[in-house]
Amino acid sequence: MYDIFIVAIIFGATFGVFYLYFSTRNKERLSLIEKGADASLFYSAKKKKTYPWLTLKFGMLFVGIAVGTAIGILLNSNFSLYPEELFLFSMIFLFGGLSLIWNFMLERKLSKKDDEAE
Repeated sequence: MYDIFIVAIIFGATFGVFYLYFSTRNKERLSLIEKGADASLFYSAKKKKTYPWLTLKFGMLFVGIAVGTAIGILLNSNFSLYPEELFLFSMIFLFGGLSLIWNFMLERKLSKKDDEAE
């Protein structure tokens, strides 16, 4: 019974946050337009490229975590150590970190190519 309330509260809170965000944004835009600001201010032609490879970074991180989990489980089943989760957690962090290092080198290489192309 309590599970239904928890799910309802989570969905209600999520809906409330989005509702407040969009209604506040709408009121702010309407007040700017009433004061004489141009509506093109809200729709800029040039999008900012703040994090162009963010999806690549998260993708590589999650693949590294998955590979680390698989290797940790394999090592845990073949070798027995006292803390049974030792291989699992160490391999998750090892391969997650290695994937982020690999991502950094790949992003640096791609950004150099972009700079040379411009």
